[in-house]
Amino acid sequence: MLLVPSASYRAPDFIDAAKALGLEVIVGCEEAPVLAGTGASVQVPLGDPEAAAEAIVALDAATPFDAIVAVDDQGTLAAARAAARLGLRTNAPEAVAAARDKLAMRILLNAAEVPQPAFAVALPGTGRKELSELADALGLPCVVKPTSLSGSQGVIRADTVAGMLAAVERSRAIARDAGAGKDEPLLVERFVPGPEVALEGLLSGGELTVLAVFDKPDPLDGPYFEETLYVTPSRLASGDLALAKSATQAACRALGLSEGPVHAECRVSDGRAFVIEVAARSIGGLCSRTLKFGTGVSLEYLILAHALGRDAGSLALPGAAGVLMLPIARTGVLVEVSGQEEALSIPGVGGVEITIAPGRRIVALPEGNRYLGFVFARAKTPELVEAALRSALSTLRVRVRPERALKPLAAGH
Repeated sequence: MLLVPSASYRAPDFIDAAKALGLEVIVGCEEAPVLAGTGASVQVPLGDPEAAAEAIVALDAATPFDAIVAVDDQGTLAAARAAARLGLRTNAPEAVAAARDKLAMRILLNAAEVPQPAFAVALPGTGRKELSELADALGLPCVVKPTSLSGSQGVIRADTVAGMLAAVERSRAIARDAGAGKDEPLLVERFVPGPEVALEGLLSGGELTVLAVFDKPDPLDGPYFEETLYVTPSRLASGDLALAKSATQAACRALGLSEGPVHAECRVSDGRAFVIEVAARSIGGLCSRTLKFGTGVSLEYLILAHALGRDAGSLALPGAAGVLMLPIARTGVLVEVSGQEEALSIPGVGGVEITIAPGRRIVALPEGNRYLGFVFARAKTPELVEAALRSALSTLRVRVRPERALKPLAAGH
């Protein structure tokens, strides 16, 4: 069973991988039918992990499952709960829950002495005086973030106490609008300078196999943290890469994660690798399309093979690859993204996928959490990949019109 959130980009790639493995697939989603051509699909309330797990277990009685895999973050807890009850390969549900809650993650990493940013908690109702004292004690600059959101939504850097107070107010409003509970706290973390990498791995019996490490060539210094370029293999020094891998393994053990995909983000600073995040899922969006292993199998193929206990073959990544996540520069209504053919003519660029249709409302960070689309490139070296993606970005032209304010109705209407 594949658990597919309605807004996920990932379903087609997982379904293609399942076909390559010769699997019979049932798709579980909040809304049914899910996708044309996917075969059987059922409605599963992914927003309520416990109810979703109960529905999956009930379905297993009629159609036994060999594996339950969440294609995106929203389904990970439901998948873990259901798989645990059915005796299938999975992470402990409490470990997955901790990975989805940034505060719970910080507490567990702190207890295990895993390197991470110094942090404090801003509870709802905390006054300005207490927040100012918190900022003084933690140190500036700092980063304010909701505990339950992803995609850098609501994540804001502050360099002054006044900026931190404003960031708390704005981040809390973003979390509330995104459906966070009224009692949900915010995290305030000391900003860690230095290069950031994204690590893609696969856990088996608690041991981490690193599949790829992506550089993020554009500095992520704020005030918002919009990711644009991912390039692999990483050009960090071998010692720094070893630190990032070691910190990620330690973080997985601290959280109790033991099986399946892991996506981690680390910053290297002053001879240490600081864990920014660890998620019990693979890389988001369409970014996984940069990764082709061995004779050309996908990351999704590896994930499904692992869930079934099958050997997926070589994990080698030939050459260099990368992805441009096309940013949303301003909020409004998307008119068009032009220049795609020009981008495709650039040597090394292999694909352009615009994932938001014209006429749709788009929202910039920190309120938003999506990208306009993705550009993919392959070449002999990371430097050539990065150059190709930067050239592609310069050719793509995004037209956005402001949202029209509603005119008030005249009296009597």
